[in-house]
Amino acid sequence: MRVGILHIGQLKSASTERIQETLNDVFPATKVCVIQKEVSLPEEAYSEARKQYRSDLILKMLKEYAEEHPEFDRVLGIVDVDISTPGLNFVFGEAEHPGKAALISLWRLRPEFYQQPSNEELFEERSAKETVHELGHTLGLDHCTNPFCVMHFSNSILETDVKKTFFCNKCSITVETALAKLGKSLEGV
Repeated sequence: MRVGILHIGQLKSASTERIQETLNDVFPATKVCVIQKEVSLPEEAYSEARKQYRSDLILKMLKEYAEEHPEFDRVLGIVDVDISTPGLNFVFGEAEHPGKAALISLWRLRPEFYQQPSNEELFEERSAKETVHELGHTLGLDHCTNPFCVMHFSNSILETDVKKTFFCNKCSITVETALAKLGKSLEGV
């Protein structure tokens, strides 16, 4: 699988090194590259009333970008703004299910958001988990009932902290099948 990481808007820190390492651990045959182009946040995605950006509108832009860049099997957008989607107060990310586009927000992954001391290791771990989770959705995975599986739905940051970075056995089978369709293999998951 070929994954392009696209920075959208201003990022305080991208955590892309840890994300790349994690993707290579979880998907060993994956080639990950940071796209050397920064894209602006779509103005129409900002909700003045909520003081948040609509993730579905950013994802729509990402989908269009992915369609224009067939050299990538998946495009992961990273933003550093608070995002939500209609019906939810906030989301850590969103993805096409299945599809080529995924989005994560770093905003609520920082311990400082929860009035905790800065912890770069924890922040990078959370970023990596959300990346794998959203890419899992692009491969057709639904939310998993196993609280330790990376595909478990996180209703709070505490649930993100409990889950692991890897897929459970059941979800691994779905990932294997999806990657086989892409002509790739997933070893060691």
